[in-house]
Amino acid sequence: MPEQDVTTGQLLLAEYASVKDEQKARIGFRDNLLYVTLAVVAAVIAAAAQAKQASMLLALPPVCVVLGWTYLVNDEKISAIGAYVRGELGPRLAQLAGTEGAFGWETVHRGDSRRASRKAIQCGIDLLAFCVVPLAGLVVYWAGGQVTGGLLAVSVMEALAVAGLGAQFLVYAGVFTSA
Repeated sequence: MPEQDVTTGQLLLAEYASVKDEQKARIGFRDNLLYVTLAVVAAVIAAAAQAKQASMLLALPPVCVVLGWTYLVNDEKISAIGAYVRGELGPRLAQLAGTEGAFGWETVHRGDSRRASRKAIQCGIDLLAFCVVPLAGLVVYWAGGQVTGGLLAVSVMEALAVAGLGAQFLVYAGVFTSA
């Protein structure tokens, strides 16, 4: 069997296929985290209501923080893959091919006039799912009248963790940057 030389272009196309497969898998996983969060929140609220135990709502913050952080990390990797394709892979392949560009969709879809509003709405949804809901659970616990010293300390730490996650969502969304 004769040896076949692998060209740089073939390697770049193989890398493109590989990173796009990873991106696609991460998108599916990330999007399912929202559904998992909604299911867990519903289950905890239903259990707390059925047992008439507001302290059970203290399960919401750790679950939402873990799922929210996992969501955020996956979202960052999805964006990083897109940036790599736009900034590294596409230009290298275009140069090899002697064309002006490659993988145009990676750039074109980012130029939509409503992209900024969609990003802001998505940030709001993320904050609602992963931060507002567990904070509301803490407020219900605090207002329930059965607050004990130990659980109060735990709930305050949980509130700080949720606030930290919320700040990370805002940082990632670019709320604190001028560009």
